[in-house]
Amino acid sequence: QVQLVESGGGLVQAGGSLRLSCAASGRAFSTYAMGWFRQAPGKEREFVAAISRSGGVATAADSVKGRFTISRDNTENTVYLQMNSLKPEDTALYYCAARYLVTSTRTDYDYWGQGTQVTVSS
Repeated sequence: QVQLVESGGGLVQAGGSLRLSCAASGRAFSTYAMGWFRQAPGKEREFVAAISRSGGVATAADSVKGRFTISRDNTENTVYLQMNSLKPEDTALYYCAARYLVTSTRTDYDYWGQGTQVTVSS
């Protein structure tokens, strides 16, 4: 079992930055690939970024490439999402997720956090 707790969300003006954190507890963190997803009201949950178990391979959705960066610290059992140049369309509830061994851009992750709200004002 893996427990995930997101933090770092908030209200920011367009063009601003936020750094989301996701703290994991439970089974060996380094055996899980990690992902960030988001869901806006009335929309489906969508992939944002993912990172491999070692942190050596990362991927991001086209909509956030060049603006968002995913990283992880296996000594701290934490994954991060640095979000720069935020846009109003980035407004959503952001979820952290863990998937055993291999990353995915789909929502087929094994464990999910409760989410942290990001609101970008224009």
